[in-house]
Amino acid sequence: MICKSAYGWTGRMLRVDLTNRKSWYEDIPAELLHSYLGGRGLGVRLMREWYRLDPFDPAIPLIFAVGPLCGTPAPTAARLTVVSRSPLTGTIYDCSAGGRFAWRLKATGVDALMITGASATPVAIAVTPSGAEIVDVSRLRGKTVHETVSALFGRGSVAAIGPAGENGVLFANIMMGEGNSVGRGGLGAVMGAKGLKAVTVNGDRPVDIACRERFETARQDVMRLFRASPVIFGELGIAEYGTPALVDLMRQRRMAPTDNFRRTVFEESGNYSGPAIRRDFHAKKDGCYGCPIQCKKSTPSGEHLPEYETVSHFGGLNGNAGLAAIVKSNTLCNELGMDTISAAATLSAWGEARGRFLDGGEVQGLLADMAFRRGEGELLSLGSRRVAEALGRPGLSMSVKGLELPAYDPRGAYGMALAYCTSSRGGCHLRAYPISHEILRKPIATDRFSFSGKARIIAIAEDTNAAVDSLVACKFSFFGATLEEYAELLSATAGIDYSPQQLKEIGRRICLTERFYNCDNGFGVQDDILPERFFHESGSSGEGIEVPPVARMRFEEELQKYYRIRGLTPEGVFADPDFLLKQP
Repeated sequence: MICKSAYGWTGRMLRVDLTNRKSWYEDIPAELLHSYLGGRGLGVRLMREWYRLDPFDPAIPLIFAVGPLCGTPAPTAARLTVVSRSPLTGTIYDCSAGGRFAWRLKATGVDALMITGASATPVAIAVTPSGAEIVDVSRLRGKTVHETVSALFGRGSVAAIGPAGENGVLFANIMMGEGNSVGRGGLGAVMGAKGLKAVTVNGDRPVDIACRERFETARQDVMRLFRASPVIFGELGIAEYGTPALVDLMRQRRMAPTDNFRRTVFEESGNYSGPAIRRDFHAKKDGCYGCPIQCKKSTPSGEHLPEYETVSHFGGLNGNAGLAAIVKSNTLCNELGMDTISAAATLSAWGEARGRFLDGGEVQGLLADMAFRRGEGELLSLGSRRVAEALGRPGLSMSVKGLELPAYDPRGAYGMALAYCTSSRGGCHLRAYPISHEILRKPIATDRFSFSGKARIIAIAEDTNAAVDSLVACKFSFFGATLEEYAELLSATAGIDYSPQQLKEIGRRICLTERFYNCDNGFGVQDDILPERFFHESGSSGEGIEVPPVARMRFEEELQKYYRIRGLTPEGVFADPDFLLKQP
């Protein structure tokens, strides 16, 4: 078999300085591409000179980075990652999204778009294979995401912010025109602070593959594993029902966050389960460009339906059972450009502080107030940690490092409990993503209420997922395929052999780099901790399942094991202050 020379990357980055209204290309050294791959890893590496800057400093970069598989037929690889520093958490931050935008950005001939500076008036950046044009869009100030995307029709794919990003809501999204979102951490607010309303991309350059025969064999292997997966196309059926297929499963596991995590079962959750959404809204399959799974769901009119985290948080977390109100809240967040998880969790903390959770209509009114930072929405726009602190009840914020927890109660899965705390982003389930091991297995994992061995499991999973996020591929692929198949796809694309172990080592480098950035900005063991509620209050036991509080001593022991595995001190920081200088 004869293969062409190595490819997979363009080796170029497009830089845009909004302050001086200049743009130019820079070469990306091959060593960095091979050492960090793309997406999350490349973006994190490119932040090395700027990670100490305040998230709203005009000089801080906002980086859109694709991976080496983007533009190829590799399943679920039409994705990109956006990287900067989070205004919500203060941590280094990345968030990925799928769709045509990633594919068209790669097709302009770049691996990354780095945006620095700030414009005094609203602008859009239009990227084509010829370079970048900075376009005045003052007329779009205050417009919704849909209005903005429609106004820029004809310029290719669009990534835009809504009023929330313009007004500095700390959990504002960047929304893709097809409905995908760069959802957590407030990167939409970073974009808004730059005066950047939208980015459009319209590339048409094909992506070459070094060895097509080898690539096609690897692709067929991935598709075979997808078809055999009970999670993707089988009994659980995220391809059929989308992620709300998890609603009933979390109810069965008794780990569905309810009433601001005071309980772990919401009796009326069946109202917004996957089958209920399909029945009541005639849901049709939808999803990222070129993805064979199509896990997203839309109405026949094209309205995007909520995912699991959203239905659970606007549902049980806030004591609401009405599916129509939940769908409307999701649509409103998408139009205004706000993260649904943080928005709903902030309202839940506020509801507990007030002694009453809100009904659907009240929720929607406050969502609009949050996006425009008016009335009570001014405080709520800052996220649950700052809301709870302002109300004198900091314990009501169910967050880690200021990032609101998603819809998996940590009392029901101790690997998840540890992963929330070790995550570089804050309370995020996607860093280690121990869902397969602890939640989806049948019979139910017997060790989900144990910390034994979890430190090593989480460290390995973090490394693996960092590689996945840098390729950039979807996490759902790995409910069927493994890093072995994706290493083969990369090898065939680039013409350079990569083993799964090599990819994990790259993932480890990325995780430690993120950890170093955070430690250098003051994070440590004091931040790697769950809210006190989980150590003192039980979940909703019953049906033969006991959900006790998390044992603090065992949690701390396993956290210290994690630090030792990572080569950190007991304070969770680096013993070697020159660690970063020794990395590529």
